[in-house]
Amino acid sequence: MTAIHFGSQNIIPGKLVCVGRNYVAHIEELGNEMPDDIVLFNKPASALTNELRAFAGEALHYEAELSFLIRTGRIVAVALGLDLTKRDLQSRLKQKGLPWERAKAFDGAALLSDFVAIEDIAGLSFEFRCDGELLQQGSLELMIHQPATVIAALEGFMALQDNDVLMTGTPVGVGALKAGALYCGAVYQHGRCLLTKEWRCR
Repeated sequence: MTAIHFGSQNIIPGKLVCVGRNYVAHIEELGNEMPDDIVLFNKPASALTNELRAFAGEALHYEAELSFLIRTGRIVAVALGLDLTKRDLQSRLKQKGLPWERAKAFDGAALLSDFVAIEDIAGLSFEFRCDGELLQQGSLELMIHQPATVIAALEGFMALQDNDVLMTGTPVGVGALKAGALYCGAVYQHGRCLLTKEWRCR
């Protein structure tokens, strides 16, 4: 099973809790309805991988997002995460009113950079690029539901355990991965770079 990295620690999270439809422009680009409540779904730890692949039974789409490590019920570190999606399959499942797991929780459906410790989350933002071209930009300010709001909502029905990961949703700009391309991401806080990560897509 793939571990996540936080300083010198190698960690296997219990689960990845993901927020869907958390940026207005992304909701619009996929033609989805604005939800009345927070959209949540889980990825198992088995979804984590270190290899970025463009194909897994069908073409995969990238969704870059701010991701947080949880301990004692609070955020202790930040990473850049990739939520990979089988978009065609997801569309077919949604049309039938069926769950998304086959399109979102498959083995290899999540990648995470190393985590960096943070005292607070104010001023966090990120960029995601392909071969130098800017694909996505996101920030706390653009989110419909802030991380604290999501954590409070989760407390009503599902416990967040130590080393679980909260993935906070993706902004506009999602698309199909390209084999051979170099994908690069960076997380900033008040304009200062906290971390960078590169993945060569296979």
